[in-house]
Amino acid sequence: MCCFCTFAGDDDKLETILNFHLMTDTIGTAGQPTKMQFEDVGNASFSVVVNLAMPDSPNALPDEGMVVSSLGITYIHIPVPWDAPSVSHVKKFFGVMDALEGNGERVFVHCAANYRASAFTYKYLTLRKGVSSEQATSPLLRRWLPEMDDNWRSIMELRIDEID
Repeated sequence: MCCFCTFAGDDDKLETILNFHLMTDTIGTAGQPTKMQFEDVGNASFSVVVNLAMPDSPNALPDEGMVVSSLGITYIHIPVPWDAPSVSHVKKFFGVMDALEGNGERVFVHCAANYRASAFTYKYLTLRKGVSSEQATSPLLRRWLPEMDDNWRSIMELRIDEID
């Protein structure tokens, strides 16, 4: 079992990242951080970054993998098209999260604006970790749910037997 020692000041700096929300002690979600904000991610004891944005997202960092890795943080990229999320993307995400959580990693999940990250993390927390819907719903996801298109509604309606 791993213990993460974070200081309030380290997590407070994360609040400057677009739509940041600490979902659990070990999982945070956000929109695209800047190069400098990735330092704050590392200083807050996140050991892994999972990027769900497409490489051609308007605010994507072309060298994000190198930036994150140079800080000693593991980088994983699962590109999820905004207009075509699929169960295969969710399966990949669950597989990665299962492996990371099993190792006691603190994971920072992001995309362009935290929509994809919030939806995928919600599914993971509710279906795999047994977290209540209320606790697993980020403020951004709460606002987005009524406006979600059919592609994303189908992701939100996935059952565990469709993912495993």
